[in-house]
Amino acid sequence: MGKSNSPDDAADRRICVARIGAAHGVRGAVKLWTFTEDPFAVKRYGPLSTRDGSRQFELAQAREARDHLVATFKDITTREAAERLNGLELYVAREKLPATDDDEYYHADLIGLAAVTTADAPLGRVVAIHNFGAGDIIEIAPPAGATLLLPFSNAVVPTVDLAGGRVVIELPEEIEGDAPDAA
Repeated sequence: MGKSNSPDDAADRRICVARIGAAHGVRGAVKLWTFTEDPFAVKRYGPLSTRDGSRQFELAQAREARDHLVATFKDITTREAAERLNGLELYVAREKLPATDDDEYYHADLIGLAAVTTADAPLGRVVAIHNFGAGDIIEIAPPAGATLLLPFSNAVVPTVDLAGGRVVIELPEEIEGDAPDAA
């Protein structure tokens, strides 16, 4: 039997590239936050869809505003229609995105990879990549216990082996002063 092509499989191959915010004006424009290096790249991907693919949106226009774009979609022409889109995340098929450079990865490509130590001991699975403003953080869920949050840097993650389905983690030494008896 071959691999199933259920809707969940299709959703797993989608990458979130934008999130629709509040309505802007009275003619159907919305605030649009993009998660691409070039904010206008979302115009080149063709129709954007919801995660499950049930709804598609074609970007008609976009212009830059402070920390977001102001965008209009074809067939969304009223403020009321725009208000109903608030909070929707927009996705494209993974294969529509450009190739990454060495040492660059799409977060979706890392989620689910096995995490092992440099001695090849299993640590768990990558469950998320976060960025709280001071650089990327890799979250690893072990088979039991609390998740590990580690800096996603070359020092801590020296090897990302997408073909092998794993990341190698160099666990950092304990930080001085972290021990309960340190005063």
